[in-house]
Order: sequence, then structure tokens, then C-alpha cells
Amino acid sequence: MKFCMLTTFFGPHSFGGDAAFVDRLSRALARHGHEVHVIYCKDAFDLVRGEQTPRPYQAPRDVTIHPLESPAGPLSPLLTHQTGHPAFKARAIQKLIGEIRPDVVHFHNLSLIGGPGLLAMSMPGAMKLMTTHEHWLVCPLHVLWKFGSEVCETPECVKCCVRERKPPQFWRKTDLTGRSLRHLDALICPSRSTQREHARRGIRFPTTHLPYFLPEDYTGMPEAPTPRYARPYVAAAGRLEKIKGFQDAIDAMRSLPGLDLRIAGAGQFEGELRARAKGLTNVHFEGRLDAAQLAAFFRGARAVVVPSLVYETFGYVVLEAFAEGTPVVVRDLGALPELVAESGGGLVFDTPGGLVDALDRIMGDDVLRDELGANGRAARNGIWSEEEHLKRYFDLIDGARIPRARTRPRRAEARV
Repeated sequence: MKFCMLTTFFGPHSFGGDAAFVDRLSRALARHGHEVHVIYCKDAFDLVRGEQTPRPYQAPRDVTIHPLESPAGPLSPLLTHQTGHPAFKARAIQKLIGEIRPDVVHFHNLSLIGGPGLLAMSMPGAMKLMTTHEHWLVCPLHVLWKFGSEVCETPECVKCCVRERKPPQFWRKTDLTGRSLRHLDALICPSRSTQREHARRGIRFPTTHLPYFLPEDYTGMPEAPTPRYARPYVAAAGRLEKIKGFQDAIDAMRSLPGLDLRIAGAGQFEGELRARAKGLTNVHFEGRLDAAQLAAFFRGARAVVVPSLVYETFGYVVLEAFAEGTPVVVRDLGALPELVAESGGGLVFDTPGGLVDALDRIMGDDVLRDELGANGRAARNGIWSEEEHLKRYFDLIDGARIPRARTRPRRAEARV
């Protein structure tokens, strides 16, 4: 089969997150003999990358990437952001779709490559799927984080955008999203939490639950040696931003002098985190680690703490911890407690004291730590494996074909 992925960021011009999933799915499909094309917007990366430079990236065999560049440069993704339509990119996308002639078009992050209007583009013969990697369909800032300080429960989108110095998207006050979603054959959510949040925030189109997966070779690199430290540690990793909640993990270390916290990553909130950790000798910043180094970093930890303050749609870091047989300690919010409940691979907290208690339990109980880690590894090798994901993915495709085939005769009869 021929698959075409459409997303804003990918490969060398990406920041991780949804791009990591698109890469892993594309590689998995190629390994199983399918032809995969990925169309993405280089202009969007150039617009928002700041000091980030392109990543080294080599597309595997049977995966062809198509970076879009418009003569309009950054004006192209800006116009898409403001209109909700592909604008300057429409002709290039339509041409590529015509040349590729895909059996399945899978939409991902459409925020700067086409907006919801891209879903309505004519793609003859192709099945259309979309995965909600973030809450972009219901939040112009993607993460349901209001005024830069709290989870959004009562939307004030225009005020919120202005506070964050982002231009408001007035197309969101129209029915563009609802009309566009009707062109899909399936809207996929990686967690049941994400399904619930989309439904309660106005998405009436039915959703399908299909979780992420982690391939066997997910690091794409030779194994790195497990780090050895004199003291036990818990690991945290990700972009150093306020919404990731690492400040709460730092605060917990004041009550756990016998345990170290080691934080991997970089980001705009790093200065604030370092200031918060001042005077704490059991908090360490590891900087950016490559995939193999991060796997080894998790492998040597007593646990991986994921204290995110927003509704995560899944949580790849949880699967990456489970791949190393390491349990997780997660906040009771979004998809994170769902992953723990399904795997039995960690502990859940909802208060600062609860975080301290959970970390203290795992630090002092080897039997508990090993049992939780083994549960997580089993789940990663089972329900979150590449094999299981592709089985459910193709079951979804096959199931979507049936209603299409049934509706065609009725439309034909109506025309007669």
C-alpha cells in the first residue's frame, strides 16, 4: 500500500513529539513492505525554530520526504495559522498527492501546513485518517495551558493568545473545524483521556482510541553504557518548560536528602529551574542526551518522574522508561495515570506530599521497584509494541473501508 503522512514538522526540521511518532510509524510501515511519503513544511520550522538547528536525519528505504518551501517563506505558515487553510501550500500539496496517488493519507500536526481546511482537499481514492498528537483541534496553543499558569478548564482563547503574544485565530469561532472533520474516515486519539477532552470541548466527530507504540530499535543507535553514580537517582527528561512540572520534582528533593534528581533536556525554563534548585546538592542537570544515552540514563534510575502540569495526550517518556524496565511516577492528570493503570508499571501522585511519598517508596523498596519495572516492560512489549499497533492500525483501515463501500451504492441510487 501507499501511505502519505501530512504534518507540520518532520525529520531534520522537527522538535520531537509528534514528529517522532510519524517517523516511527513511517519506518514500521516501510519495514512491512509499504511505500511511505511524508509531506511537511520547512517554512514552519524556519519560522519558529529560534536557535534550534536542523537535526541529522536519514530517511530509511521506502520512506520519501517532501519538505515544502514557498517563495513566500514564513508568510506561508503565518497565513495558514490565521486562515485555517493551506493557502500558499495548497497547490504544492495537491500536486504531490496527484503524483503519489496514496491509498491512505494520514494527517498529523496540521497547525502550520494546512489547518483544518486541509482535510477537505480532494484526494481521490485515498482513505483519510488523522491523529490528535496534541489538543490543537480545541486549543490554539495546543496544550490547554491557560494564561501561562494553569490548566484550561474555562476557555478564553483570544485573551490567552494575546497574553502569550500569539495572534488569535478567529476562524476558530466559525464551524470550519467541524465541517473539515467530516471529510475524515477516522479521527484517532492516542489515549482515552484525549478522547474525553476533545468530546467535552466541542469535537462532535467520533474518535478511535489507538495508542502509540515503541519499536524494538527505537533509539536507532548502539546501546550506551548505563551510567554509574555513587548515589541512587530518579530521572526526569524533556523540554525544560514550565508545563512539564520539573519544578515540583525539584521541590520534592528537599524532603529526600538520600536521593538524587537528574534532569535531562534543555529549554527556555532552564534558568528558572536552576534557580529553584540552588542550594540543593541532590539536583543535577544533565543537558541534552541522544536517544541511546537517554535510554541508558533511564535504565540506571530508580524511577522516571513525569510531573507534567497539562493534559498530555500520551507520554512517550513513559514507554521509553518501560523499555528499560524502569518504573514511572506520574501526576494524576491526562493520559499519564491511564498508562500506569493499563501497565501496572508505576505510581501516581496528585499532591506535593504524594510525590515525595511515591519517590520515597521506590527508593527504599527494591522488590516494588523491580515489580513495577517488570510490569512496565511487559506492557511495552505487548499492548504498546509495534506488532500490536500495526495490527490495530490495519484493522482500523479495513473497518473504515466497509462503511465507504456500503455508502457508494446508496449515493449512486439516489442520483438515479
